[in-house]
Amino acid sequence: MNILTLKDVSKIYGELKALDNINLTVEKGEWLAIMGPSGSGKTTMMNIIGCMDKASIGEVILDGTNISKLSPKELTEIRRDKIGLIFQQFHLVNYLTAVENIMMAQYYHSMPDEEEAMAALEAVGLADRAKHLPNQLSGGEQQRVCIARALINHPSILLADEPTGNLDEKNEYIVMDIFEKLHNAGSTIIVVTHDPEVGDEAERMIVLEHGRISREEKKKRSRPVVDENATNENLKKFI
Repeated sequence: MNILTLKDVSKIYGELKALDNINLTVEKGEWLAIMGPSGSGKTTMMNIIGCMDKASIGEVILDGTNISKLSPKELTEIRRDKIGLIFQQFHLVNYLTAVENIMMAQYYHSMPDEEEAMAALEAVGLADRAKHLPNQLSGGEQQRVCIARALINHPSILLADEPTGNLDEKNEYIVMDIFEKLHNAGSTIIVVTHDPEVGDEAERMIVLEHGRISREEKKKRSRPVVDENATNENLKKFI
């Protein structure tokens, strides 16, 4: 079952084609890496998939809905309900604690639930940091809060933009291990990255050049498959 389909998608700015006739399908439960050099169209594609922008030409079908012709308000609702966004720069609210940052995402979706927000933090190993402000957390901890925030409304797709770009090697491994567990539990993950090591974690990779898909390949997983019994049960609650 396809969770995402792009049909003949182009994004045009004047005479520049940031995306040029992209055709792509993503299956439910797949882990896809989108790679390419600066200016290749990665960010443009991410913005379209994440309902932050619209294609100039073509159709985008997200979880059964054609989002190509939706109004900005409708796109906001789809993004709120269907997409879990994880950013390189974290974008946490500085004066809110970790658990309050997650509850704020709940507030814009439906209703804050501190117990569920705490479960999300526990799922990423941060239950003991729930009352800490962002400036009291390490970069890796802040990114795990972002993952919990992205999961809290049970999105159809987790969309991550350079999720390890601000992390050291140890925290990169922790974050990628969470992605591995989420993938094993059935989550659909799309990671936009320039880092080949991060791209190698995905089961499929596409490479963009000048707005077109220049290469696509199935990946041999570099990380050992996590034993199902070791998968955090709390993560499964958010798939």
